[in-house]
Formats: sequence, structure tokens, C-alpha cells
Amino acid sequence: MTRKNHDNLALHSDDGHLHLPRRQRVWRGARRASLIVLVLLGLGAARVLIERAASKAELEAQTLQNQRIFVTIVTPKPSEGGGALTLPATLRGDNETAIFARVNGYVRKFNVEIGDRVTKGQVLAELDTPELDEQVRQAAAQVEQAKANVVLGKVALDRWKTLFAQDSVARQDLDTKQNAYDTAVAALAAAEANLKQLQATTAFKNVEAPFDGVITARNVNIGNLVNSGSGGVSLFSTAVTDPLRVFVDVPQAYMKMIHVGTDVDVTQPELPGQVFKATVSYVAGAVDITTRTLRVELLLPNRDGRLKPGAYVQLALPLSAMGAFSIPANTLLFRAEGPNVAVVDADGKVQLRPIVIARDLGATLQVSQGLTKDDRIVLNPPDSLVTGENVTVVPAAGK
Repeated sequence: MTRKNHDNLALHSDDGHLHLPRRQRVWRGARRASLIVLVLLGLGAARVLIERAASKAELEAQTLQNQRIFVTIVTPKPSEGGGALTLPATLRGDNETAIFARVNGYVRKFNVEIGDRVTKGQVLAELDTPELDEQVRQAAAQVEQAKANVVLGKVALDRWKTLFAQDSVARQDLDTKQNAYDTAVAALAAAEANLKQLQATTAFKNVEAPFDGVITARNVNIGNLVNSGSGGVSLFSTAVTDPLRVFVDVPQAYMKMIHVGTDVDVTQPELPGQVFKATVSYVAGAVDITTRTLRVELLLPNRDGRLKPGAYVQLALPLSAMGAFSIPANTLLFRAEGPNVAVVDADGKVQLRPIVIARDLGATLQVSQGLTKDDRIVLNPPDSLVTGENVTVVPAAGK
């Protein structure tokens, strides 16, 4: 090291001699600095380890919290009744018929409109029947002609009887006159019968109501040509509206619940809040092979006429209870072995228990086997729930 470098490093004293620092003191300062660095590094590492441990513990706690299953429970309720089965039905008049003309003719006048109440025998329409009138006149003329033939035959027979008594004619000639007279009498009887029939037919020129009821349709106007018999267009339709008949098709699964005399509630969507009482009057003796339903007919009083034939209504058929307990439908779990429910014991462990559903009422199920009154059943159970799993029971919302 040159003097110049020594001067730069201040390694000289006032007396001009060179004095180097002691090696021990330098080494002690280096160790002190190293120790401080190591302490700082240790503190940093400790802090990192502590933070990692805290984060790990927090993560484990959070994971454990997330693994907990919170459930709400319900208990089975005794089945107090079977509820009601709502089915669509149709109203019909107690007696309904289409009215046809009995004779050919033209509509000359009609006396009623739809909605009119009529009584049995009331004239609904009047027909002009020119062809029938002409047939009546011809039949009357044939009767007069037959009467004249009878008179003529009677005169001839009496004359031939006198001649036969005088042995002036043969017996065969007398028999011929007798046969001619008998034929004339028979022809007169036939003509009179034909005339009576035609005269009776003229009564059908007035179309009458067959029973007390309401006119539900009018299909003709004045001047329309109508033909006799049911092959043509009906003039009117009429129905008895009190009582009404209700027809409903009951599914085969519920047919044992329906008996003659059962009272049923009837409602119509257009009449909210109004309930009408009907009584089962007839039950079909066979199930429809196509629909697997049983036709049931009910009688429904309709004195005020609020209900109309042909209307769509709904029937609430009362059903008796079929299971000992009722549970909500959203407690059900489906497994390969059949329907199950998740039951929670006192220790919070789950047991999947198979049940037998006696009747499905939609929102509730009637269960005949698999439950007791003290069972705690999981509401809305997750599909992943298995037997032996621990759950935490929480109160239901609003409780």
C-alpha cells in the first residue's frame, strides 16, 4: 500500500508514523452486525410462520364450518282426514232433448226464444202443412166413397138373399154378393182409420214442449222448411235446469271412496266463493277400459238458476284418511329402494328411513308405515345426505 493510499485512508498519525486498526475490534463489529441481521431475519421468519399458522387455523375452522350441514325439522302429524280430491265435471240438465217436427211443412210462427221457461204442452211453434191438409181432404173423400160402396153392396146383398130364398139364384152367387159387401165394409173401416190418422197428425202442426223446462236453442226462422223426424234439423232444444245432473270421471285409485248418497262440494270458477252441494245419485258398475275412470253422476239442486247446463265445474270429493301420519311432500328423498325420509336423532346424526306412502295429496303425503309421532324429519333434505352424517338443527324461519 503506498503512502498516497494510506493518506487517503487516514492511516497515519500526527507524528507521521503508520498505525493500522486492530483486527479484533474489526471482527467484533462484523459479528455484531451479523447478529443484528440474523435477529431481524429471525423475527421476520417468526412473523411469517405465525401468520401462516393463524391463516391455516382460520382456514381449517372455516372449512369445518362449511362442512357442517344445517337443517330444519318437522314432526309427523296425525292424519285427521283424507282431504278432498278436486276433479273437473260437467253440468247437464236433469232432462234434455232436441225437439223435431212430426210433420213436413213451413214455419209459420214461433212463440218462444232461448232462455224462456216453458211448461209441458205449451205451443212453441206453428207450422203450415199444405201437403198434409190435402191428404186429409183426400182421405175424407175416400171415406165417403167407401160409405157409398157399403150402401150399394148392402142393397145388392139383400136382393140376392131374397132371390136365393125363392131358389132363383145359386148359393155361389149369393156368396159372391156377400163377399163384395164385406169387402166394402172393410174398405170403409180402412178409409176411416186412415182419415183418423191424418187428422191426428194435423195436431203436430203445433210444436209443443214435452216437459217443463228452459229453451236452450232455437234453430229455425219463419218460412223455414222442416221435415218430420230426427233426420232433419231440430226446431228447439230444451232442458230441465232444476235439479241439474253432474257427470264426473273418478280415477280408478279413488273409486272405493265414492258411494251413493255421498255429499260433494261443487264450485264454478266464474262464481268465486260460492259452494253448491250435490249428492252422488248413481255410480257406474264398470271402469272405463280406455281412461281407467269410473263414471259418477250427482244430483245438484238449482232452484235459483245460477248454474247453467253445459257449464264446467269442479268437484271436491271427500276422501277418508289412509295413513296414520301426514308429512310435507318436500321431506321426501328418492333412493333405489324407494321413498325415504331423513330422521335426525338426539345426537344430530341422520338416519335414512324407508316409508310407505298411502296417498299423495300434493303438498302433503299420508304415510302408513315407517314413522312414529316423535320422529324429527329433515325438511328439504339435500340429495347428498347419507345415513350417519352429522347435521345441525336450526329453527325454521319465523319461529
